[in-house]
Amino acid sequence: MKKVNKVEEYIEKHAEWATELNLLRQLISETELEETIKWGAPTYTLKGKNVVGLGAFKSYVGIWFFQGALLSDPKGLLINAQEGTTKALRQMRFQKLEEIDADTVTAYLHEAILNQKQGKRIKPAKAGTKPLIIPDELQNALNENADLKAAFESLSLSHKREYADYVGEAKREEPRLRRLE
Repeated sequence: MKKVNKVEEYIEKHAEWATELNLLRQLISETELEETIKWGAPTYTLKGKNVVGLGAFKSYVGIWFFQGALLSDPKGLLINAQEGTTKALRQMRFQKLEEIDADTVTAYLHEAILNQKQGKRIKPAKAGTKPLIIPDELQNALNENADLKAAFESLSLSHKREYADYVGEAKREEPRLRRLE
């Protein structure tokens, strides 16, 4: 599949939605957002920060708001496409040209731009939030050996977790003790 390098190419590739994509693109172009291609789709940024993007699919065309969860959404148009997974991203979906109300889309765009200028954002959850679970064998060894405990405590949380998991993942006691050694 040919890589898309320009918005025009993206629209051409999704010709069945060309009218809708061109209207949304026009509305966005009337703002101060800068147009680019990211992840193979039109993306619009403010000072290098993603604000909105466009997407075309089989049954709809959409506009993505990267920090859409912060928008007031007075008309209830924004949806979370991956409930439980996506925290900030929200989208408006349109199945035909007549569903796109220029004034409404423009109002949402201006609010998204204002939020970006004010630095409002929902930060992604940090990776590595898995709890440290120390198996009994390791905890006993740490309690009995002060040098081992001091060495273990000097490790980063991720390294502590690696050692604890390595010992604790063995199903039988014999391999756990071997791993502990």
